[in-house]
Amino acid sequence: MVDEPTTGRAPAPSRVLQVGPLQPSLDRRVREHYDSVRLDEQPDPTGFLTLHGADFVTAVTTSRIGVSDELMAALPRLRAIVNFGVGYDTTNIAMATARGIQVSNTPDVLTDCVADAAVGALINVMRRFAAADRYVRRGDWTLGGYPLARKVSGSRIGILGLGRIGRAIARRLEAFGTQIRYHTRSIVDDVPYDHVDSAEKLAAWCDVLVVATSGGPGTRGLVSEAVLTALGPDGYLVNIARGSVVDEPALVDALVTDRLAGAALDVFADEPNVPPALLDLDKVLLLPHIASATRETREAMGDLAFRNLWQFMADGTLLTPVPAQEPRGTPR
Repeated sequence: MVDEPTTGRAPAPSRVLQVGPLQPSLDRRVREHYDSVRLDEQPDPTGFLTLHGADFVTAVTTSRIGVSDELMAALPRLRAIVNFGVGYDTTNIAMATARGIQVSNTPDVLTDCVADAAVGALINVMRRFAAADRYVRRGDWTLGGYPLARKVSGSRIGILGLGRIGRAIARRLEAFGTQIRYHTRSIVDDVPYDHVDSAEKLAAWCDVLVVATSGGPGTRGLVSEAVLTALGPDGYLVNIARGSVVDEPALVDALVTDRLAGAALDVFADEPNVPPALLDLDKVLLLPHIASATRETREAMGDLAFRNLWQFMADGTLLTPVPAQEPRGTPR
């Protein structure tokens, strides 16, 4: 990799489009080294792109925002999308591939924190710690003992998606003496866990279904009503992946009608909007998409995003490119 200089700006071509707000340290480095423009700060973004869209060869964005099809079309010279975050389902990778646009993300550096969050959320929802905290604060403890919860140790854990994060979650849960099985499209080598050939079968077996798969069209609605029914009234769902992976209306209905024991959710279909029916349910832990939200991890993500940008500007390559995709609907 080409080393980043300590001072000065990068050589041309160097104009960079920031699609929206970035981690402050990343924003500072981008502005320091490049002629950068934040699209969301423009009074008339559409008019700005009409006049200046051809100026930009790179766009820096986040997993939550991505680069829309319309924005991509408005940037005729775009050659790289640098993504702050591991997910990239908010960008049409197939369209980018067809146009010769490379896309990067920030894998690995957030694995530990996301896995920590998944395990913490799992323990919280099974033992109902957050609800017990509210119970004490309301003064209800003076009225009687808190209802019994569920034991974590020795439980059966199903993991949807056994990539970097899924494996890190599994390793942590081994310490609790849990039984672990997983579902992916293909069997993962070199792991001691049994593979289950469908999400529904995995849900029928486990006490807790942990969603750790990638987002995008290939996994949209993977946790379907049938999967939730298989998980059943004694089962729990933990989702630290993407809201799109779960059929959210079916999940809400299952929770409201007591066809699930509980859920811990860090992601939702229409963030930051959370289904109102979940807000008063003590058996649901609601988190504002914070699985990777530690100072250490966000700084590491910003550093990797910037290094992707710097390397692309220097030699046209990316440190951590995401796989190219064929146009949607094209057989593989």
